[in-house]
Amino acid sequence: MRCVCCDKNLNDYESTRKHAFTGEYLDTCNACLSEINQTVVIPTITREDLANCSDIVDNPESEDYNSLYSEDINE
Repeated sequence: MRCVCCDKNLNDYESTRKHAFTGEYLDTCNACLSEINQTVVIPTITREDLANCSDIVDNPESEDYNSLYSEDINE
């Protein structure tokens, strides 16, 4: 399977990503989805068991990151 934006081969994690509301496969690579999410946030359902280290991005600017690690910062 290939990314509909850049035509890159998708790994298992990317090829099983679905839209959270419609259930349709997104068929986009992590790089293209990240670029799209800068403009419009797309809610997704992912198979975390298929993710590898390069699929997981820690973004200290994100709200989720701050809520997860805020206790560690204050202690």
